[in-house]
Amino acid sequence: MLVSLIQVMPVAADITVASLSFTDRTLGNGLRVITLEDHATPTAAIQVWYRVGSKDDPPSRSGFAHLFEHMMFKSTRRMPAETLDRLTEDIGGENNAFTADDVTAYHETVPANHLERLIWAEAERLSSLTVDEENFRTERDVVKEEFRQSVLAQPYGEFGEWTQKMSFAVHPYKRPTIGNIAELDAAKLADVRAFHKTYYRPDNAVLVVVGDFEPDALQGWVDKYFGPIAKPETPSPRVTVQEPARKGARTLRDTSPKIPLPALAMTYLGPAISSDEAPAFAVLEQALSGGESSRLYQSLIYEQELAQTADFKADLRADLGLPTFNLVLASGVDVAKARAALLVEIKKVCDAPLSREELSTAKNKLLAARLAERETCEGKATALAEAAALRGDPTLVNSDIAKLQSVTAEQVQDVARRCFTDENRLVLESLPAKSKAKK
Repeated sequence: MLVSLIQVMPVAADITVASLSFTDRTLGNGLRVITLEDHATPTAAIQVWYRVGSKDDPPSRSGFAHLFEHMMFKSTRRMPAETLDRLTEDIGGENNAFTADDVTAYHETVPANHLERLIWAEAERLSSLTVDEENFRTERDVVKEEFRQSVLAQPYGEFGEWTQKMSFAVHPYKRPTIGNIAELDAAKLADVRAFHKTYYRPDNAVLVVVGDFEPDALQGWVDKYFGPIAKPETPSPRVTVQEPARKGARTLRDTSPKIPLPALAMTYLGPAISSDEAPAFAVLEQALSGGESSRLYQSLIYEQELAQTADFKADLRADLGLPTFNLVLASGVDVAKARAALLVEIKKVCDAPLSREELSTAKNKLLAARLAERETCEGKATALAEAAALRGDPTLVNSDIAKLQSVTAEQVQDVARRCFTDENRLVLESLPAKSKAKK
């Protein structure tokens, strides 16, 4: 019922959203600490985001950032392995982590009276992680098995990896986050220790706590447990590689014995997530691919019956974005026909603004999602951490919704027109092993 209401209501341009009132300070060792009181429930969300992702993996050692996502749950000098699970799951809380191109993030939600021990645990695994041969080999095997299940065992898993690799000429975004078995096998313990020392440090991290706490007590715990961690003398290295602009449309083709039906991707180089164009890209993504009422679904799946799946992701990252269209074709459909139909849909969004109804539906779905996020301590913590770690400014959480509400149909058309050019297009086609593409 909520979705149908969102689709028919007018654009919520007049909704005023209360600002998130948070504190933001930096310890002497460089750790950024963002805290927000929320006494709606007796819980607390703790997140630590490290500014290290797959783009920072060493050359020929893809998967290191992902490997450390796993290793950070192992033992420390004062914690046996799996202690984080005991400190969270055993009291009705939760913990998890994720690795992306630009960041690795760790998060827990617990009853608020257990907050101090989680602050201690996060400081402990930052400062005293056991990086030994046993933990390294154990977690490397876990990552390799994850690669087998999520990439090798999936019909289109390797197509997704290929799309990522071929879409960047020089930027390390070309390295898939999950890694690969050969490069993980080639890694040595010394390599792993060097990576940990380089990136897992207080001045490369953002700590966010949202929940039912007493501010002075929380700041005291942060000072007590994180304050003594030393700041290294040399700064963490940063990726400075600049991806060159594309100079002409290209099409790459491959075959695979795994895929039952042809797959097609179109990628374009786009702006960074901090760009002023980001809100318009969010609306564009929703209009093109936000459910069964979206343009791609209605045209390519429902009306023309050319595809089984059709989606568009803006995929904006810290350095630059990779707006991407993905199709898995319907049975018996020629890839050339599907490619031409997709280009027609792309041309439409470049040639004319979204209709008022499309703009309203897209913006209200996005607004509903943002407001729902702010209903929980974890959602608020994620919004603050993302703004601080990826975009460098947590105050952006208090302007993002207004910027989204102010997006016009003409702005959406403008970002599409400037991004979706022939010169900026890369087409990737994957065909079942014995079929051939028509040129």
